[in-house]
This record gives sequence, structure tokens and C-alpha cells, in this order.
Amino acid sequence: MIPQFLYEMLENQYGNELTHKIIEGYCQKRTVTLRVNTLKTNRNSIEQILNKEGITFEEVSWNENALILQNVNEQKVQNLEIYKNGKIYLQSLSSMMPVIAIEPKAKENILDMASAPGGKTTQIAAITNNEAFITACEKNKIRAERLKYNIEKQGATSVNVLVEDSRNLSNYFSFDKILLDAPCSGSGTIYLEDENLEKVFTKELVQRSIKTQYELLKKAVNILKPGQEMLYSTCSILEDENEKNVQKLLKTNAIDIVPIDKNLFSGAPFLQTSIEGTISICPTNLYEGFFMAKIKKKD
Repeated sequence: MIPQFLYEMLENQYGNELTHKIIEGYCQKRTVTLRVNTLKTNRNSIEQILNKEGITFEEVSWNENALILQNVNEQKVQNLEIYKNGKIYLQSLSSMMPVIAIEPKAKENILDMASAPGGKTTQIAAITNNEAFITACEKNKIRAERLKYNIEKQGATSVNVLVEDSRNLSNYFSFDKILLDAPCSGSGTIYLEDENLEKVFTKELVQRSIKTQYELLKKAVNILKPGQEMLYSTCSILEDENEKNVQKLLKTNAIDIVPIDKNLFSGAPFLQTSIEGTISICPTNLYEGFFMAKIKKKD
């Protein structure tokens, strides 16, 4: 059962037809997807191993290093040698998008503000072939240990982990690019079969998320170099956590929106957004509900 307050929020934002499409997505179990870790191997080698294991897969049109697995669960993949030695990383398709959208480059100084368990951090390292300078922040000690473990396992040698709440970072820091995949309500990742849904998905969680997100956004703009870009993303599809936070930031007159080209993710199930150039993804069996905005700090 979908929590009543969430149903009302979705209906207000998206209207009846789209809300029902979203709820349909909430009813589906997500397919297993992975990212080939190019720091250790290539897609060809991984495909050969999957074939040998009798695992069928399909490619993803917008990401040459992503594969959709068709006849297997996560447990079985975690038993494979290629998982144990970090040649692959289990990652949802939606969560691969922000790193692609921010286009990390070698030699750039990049901050990942809320980085555990490390999927996006290690993706940045892979895309830049360990030649960017990555700072990965995680405030929770246990989650930070998991982050360090994944970074090491993936061979991401260009990452420095800070066990710190990003909101407390000194304003003397200065970054070329920032990825803020903010803590959120998870309204894009809901599975309606979850018996604890009513308990964990609450109005309070949404309100708390909005507050934290805006504090993180303000900090990000402070420590981003003028003229440079950051990417704000959440696995929520609620305007209150997404466009409204960005809108508040736009009012400070410190930023501009850089439109994200939808062709970067051709074939993805897009939802409407209230800020042009931002992207929202509809939950389906292949995709988590997700939001992205690319932000440029004014000179």
C-alpha cells in the first residue's frame, strides 16, 4: 500500500495518469544491473565470463560499461569471482547517470559529498582512469569503512576519504567539480511489497531530507570554484526535495542551471520537471526514480 500522503504529493505534482505509472514502477522488483570496472578489466572479458556462467545480459545504449543481467539475482552475482575481485560493481542504472552528466576529467579536483557506499566515487575514478584528485566524504564511521573497502576493492587509488559531514567542511576548500548525491527520502526507490514501508517512509523523513539537502547545496556552492559545475542528484521524485531546493538556490543569484542533454541517456523513462534542463527518471523494473540538476557557480 502506498502511504496516503505520498500518493497525494505525487498526484499534486504529476497528475493522475503519471502517478499511476509511478505506482506501477513501485510494484516491480528491480532487475540486476552492473558496471564493468575499467580500472581492472573491460566489457569484453566480463561478457565472456558471464556467457561461461550461463548468465544472459543486454547492453545499455547510453553506457558502454553497463550491463543488464536477465536470469540471475544479486546473491548469485556476489558469489562470482569477478564480483569478489572488484572487476564489476553492482549499481543501479539511475545511479550511474550523475557521474556521466558531470563529465569528470583527469587532473580535476573533485568532491563527492555523500559518497558511501562508493558506487559513484569509484565510477569517477574509472572514467578518469585514476587521474583525477577525488575527495570522498562520509560522516558515518561504519559507512565510511564500507566506502574505504569498496574503493580499495575497485582499485580506485585516486581517492582520499574524509570521515566528515560535508556541511562542516571548511570554506577554504575549493573544487573544480562537486557531486552531491544527497541523502533523501528515497521516494524513487520504493518497493510496495515492503512490509515496513509505512514505518520507514514518513512525512518527517521527507521534511528532514529537504532541510539537509538545502544545507548541503549551500555548502557545495560555497566550496565550488567560480565558473565551475556541480551535479545535484537524489533518488527522490518529489519536487520538494528536488526542484524546490534548486529554485531556492537560484534565488540567491549565485548559480545558473546548465541543461543536461537527455540524449546522454536515450531510452530512459523521463518524467516532467518544473525546471528546464533538469532530469527526472520514472521508477520502472530497470530504473530507480531519480533526479538530476547540473549547476554552475557564477563568476
